[in-house]
Amino acid sequence: MPSPAPETTVLAVHRDREHRFSKRSVGAIELQPGFGVVGDAHWGLKVQHRSRVKADPEQPNLRQVHLISAALFGHLETLGFAVGPGQLGENISLADAPGLGWRELIALPRGTRLHFSQGPVVELTGLRNPCAQIDGFRPGLLAAMLERMADGRLICKTGVMGIVLQGGPVQPHDAVRLELPPPPHNALERV
Repeated sequence: MPSPAPETTVLAVHRDREHRFSKRSVGAIELQPGFGVVGDAHWGLKVQHRSRVKADPEQPNLRQVHLISAALFGHLETLGFAVGPGQLGENISLADAPGLGWRELIALPRGTRLHFSQGPVVELTGLRNPCAQIDGFRPGLLAAMLERMADGRLICKTGVMGIVLQGGPVQPHDAVRLELPPPPHNALERV
């Protein structure tokens, strides 16, 4: 019998109308299908990330929602960095849960769907690529967010990105159920 899909809850939610590194914690966010987080700087059908807009403003927005596991904050603390929810620019901080820490979150396959208890569905599109701005927030944090595996692969610890398939509200304590895509599974890559 296959093991049940991992489940977790929402620890905190964040948004910011401006393109700042960190996002403000709020009581709830509203997800809009195809656009992302209502009232957030990255909301839109087309890419909103400034460096990607410069490269090609017509590319689809695969970075509508940014999610991080709260287990990452504990991991960073062991490396000497004090970081909390929203400070890395994520929209949704997921509670640390058995089988769904930061390593498991970034290891999910592309196309994994996160079903939030109030109705929204987010489909994972890729990994967040850490940029040099992260060192402006905490000097040395960029190096801590990258890890080289024994096989040479580079792991980006900065969370996952997704698109909104079904909209609705998301707030702290909402349950989150994961649905894996049918095999074969493709690893998340930087988007």
